[in-house]
Amino acid sequence: MFGFRGFPGVQGGVETHAEHLAPQLAQLGHDVTVFFRSPYVPSDCGPAWKGVRLRRIWSLQNACVEALLHSLICALIAGIQRPRLVHVHGIGPALVTPLLRLLGLRVVVTHHGEDYNREKWGGVARMVLKLGEAVGMRFANKRIVISRHLERLIADKYALSCDVIPNGVTLPALPKDADQVTALGLEPGRYVLSVGRLVPEKRQLDLLRAFTSRDLPDHLRGWKLAIVGRIDHQNDYAEALMAEAASSDNVVMAGLHSGESLRQLYAHAGLFVLPSSHEGLPLVLLEALSYGLPVLVSDIAANVEVVDHADHIFRLGDIDNLRAKMASLTQQPRDAAARETLRRAAIRRYDWRDIALRTSAAYMEVAGERSTEGRPTGGVLRPAAVSVSARPRYTAWSEFWRSLQESWQRTPEKESGAA
Repeated sequence: MFGFRGFPGVQGGVETHAEHLAPQLAQLGHDVTVFFRSPYVPSDCGPAWKGVRLRRIWSLQNACVEALLHSLICALIAGIQRPRLVHVHGIGPALVTPLLRLLGLRVVVTHHGEDYNREKWGGVARMVLKLGEAVGMRFANKRIVISRHLERLIADKYALSCDVIPNGVTLPALPKDADQVTALGLEPGRYVLSVGRLVPEKRQLDLLRAFTSRDLPDHLRGWKLAIVGRIDHQNDYAEALMAEAASSDNVVMAGLHSGESLRQLYAHAGLFVLPSSHEGLPLVLLEALSYGLPVLVSDIAANVEVVDHADHIFRLGDIDNLRAKMASLTQQPRDAAARETLRRAAIRRYDWRDIALRTSAAYMEVAGERSTEGRPTGGVLRPAAVSVSARPRYTAWSEFWRSLQESWQRTPEKESGAA
C-alpha cells in the first residue's frame, strides 16, 4: 500500500485514511505492508504499527516530484517482492499503475479526489495528475472512489464503474479537560475551528477575512478563530495567511495538532468551518461531526454530500454569506442530546470497520481472478496465505496487454470522437 506520506500523526486526508484503514485490514487477517516517504516519518518509526508492516522509503521532499518518484520506487520494489495485490492511493501515484500491471501485479486504485483542481498546481502538474487519473482508472483491476460525486465523474469520463467506499471516522470520547485549549488562549465554547493544511484550496483566508471583518456581529466579538494546520511546502498563500493572522488579536494560528490536543480542540469548539474549494470526502468534517459540532461548509459537491442542510452551507468564496451563516450558527443553543444524536449518525454512515470489510471484499474479488482461496467465511473476510514469491498465472506482458485492450474497450464513444 502506498500513495501517501506516512502515518501515524502525519497531516493530510489520505494519510489519515490510510492510518485508520491499514490496521483494520490487518485485524481482518490481511498481511499489510505500507511504504512511507522518508521526510515525513522518523527513522526510528519501527518495523510495525498495529499489525501493519512499515517500510520507510527514501524520497525527496519536493511538492512537484516526491509523489511520483516515491511511487516509482514503490512499484519497482513491489515488482521484486511480488505481493498478492498492490493498493495505490491517489491519482498522482496512480500514474505507475500501467507499470505495476506490466510487472504482472494486481492493482487496486483509490481515487481520493480531483487533485488537478487544486489551486496550488500549475499547468504541467495538472496535466500529469489528469494522466494519472486516466491510466489509474483504466489499468487498475479494481477502482475505489470515496464519494458519489467521484463515482459519477469516473462514469462520465471513462465509462467505468467503481466501488464507492468512503472515508470513515471513529466515535471519540469527549474529553472534559480543556487545558490544551486554554494554553492556546482559547475559551471553551467560544471559538470557531478550522482544520487543514495551509494551502490555497483550503481557503482559510476566506474564513479569516469573514471573521476579522468590521461587520462581524457583536456577539462574536469575544470569540476567536483557531486555524489548525501547518505548511508542508513553503507557498505564497500560507505566507499571506500567516501575515493577515498576525495583524489580528482574535485569530490563533495553532499549528499542527494531533492526539489529545486535537481532541480537545474539536470537543470544545463552538463551530467548525470548512471553506474549501476542493475536497474528496473531507475527513476533518467527519471528525467534527463525530464530536457533535455544528458545522458550516462551502457548497462544493464533496461537502454537500455529507451536509445537506441549507443553514450549514455557504456559497464558495462569498465572504459576506460565510459571515452571515457563521453569525447565525454561533447564536443557536447547543443541546447535549442533539449533539449525541449527531455523533451517532456520523458513525453509522462512516464506520471504519464497515469500510475495512468493504475494502477487504474488493481485495478478495481482485485476488479471486487468480485464486478461489480466501473466500469469506462466517461473515468475516479472510485472505488466503500467499507467499511473496508466488508467481502469477499470467506473464507480465500478457497481463499488461490484456489491461491495455480492456482500457480501450471501455473508452466511451465521446472520447473517441464518435457521434
